[in-house]
Amino acid sequence: MIEQFFWPESVKQALELKRQFQDEAVYFGGGSKLNATPTKTTKKFGIALSKLGLDKVSLQQGKLHIGSQATLQRLIDTPLIPDALRHALGFIYSRHLRNQATLAGEIIAKQKERVLLPVLLVLDALVVTAKGETINLEEYLDNDRDDLLLEVILPDPYQNCSTRKIARSAAGLAVITVAVATGSNGEMKIALDGVSERAIRLRDVESRGLSDDELEKAVSDAISPRADIGGSEAYKRYIAGVVVAELLADCQQMSEEK
Repeated sequence: MIEQFFWPESVKQALELKRQFQDEAVYFGGGSKLNATPTKTTKKFGIALSKLGLDKVSLQQGKLHIGSQATLQRLIDTPLIPDALRHALGFIYSRHLRNQATLAGEIIAKQKERVLLPVLLVLDALVVTAKGETINLEEYLDNDRDDLLLEVILPDPYQNCSTRKIARSAAGLAVITVAVATGSNGEMKIALDGVSERAIRLRDVESRGLSDDELEKAVSDAISPRADIGGSEAYKRYIAGVVVAELLADCQQMSEEK
């Protein structure tokens, strides 16, 4: 439970506070994760990020720069946001929650469903940390890091991309979330959440250039989902393959319409 808050006015001050209190401190964005089960924090000191100006969105030399503390609703309302990401932001059904939750919180929080990550992964998102590093999002997630994030960069934000959340209801927990993109050279990119411990890219499947039934089978064989309240292992394997194939068809249609 947070007992004391600090409101640093610079990134440097925020880092100094974290060094001072170390594991007893937590960075505090919107608070939607830190105040709610099962991600509720046990830290004593909260380092608020609201005064750091990390909520800007801009297009720079064709790359989309998104401030880590931009709220999800603000991103939905920002014209620069690519359609697939805007669609994924809407997977978080509550507007009240979207007004509170930040992009960084959705990336860092170790929650059961991470519905934004598949689309960010297939868009080859990069994260910029307060240490001055620019890291591929996939690498950042694989190393289970929790650095202070400054921004997310999408190098090619407007490539063909489609995403879908499978759930029993609009407000229900996701069974799986899937995203597919086709880059400027036509290469396929696939990412899923809900079929392993973290959101993943299926790079082995991507490289095979499959489609339709062959793609469905390859995706089903490549994942290792666990049965839970959302569905059986067999169902998750089946629906993941079907959705990936359908999203690839969506991306191909987008390409034809351009």
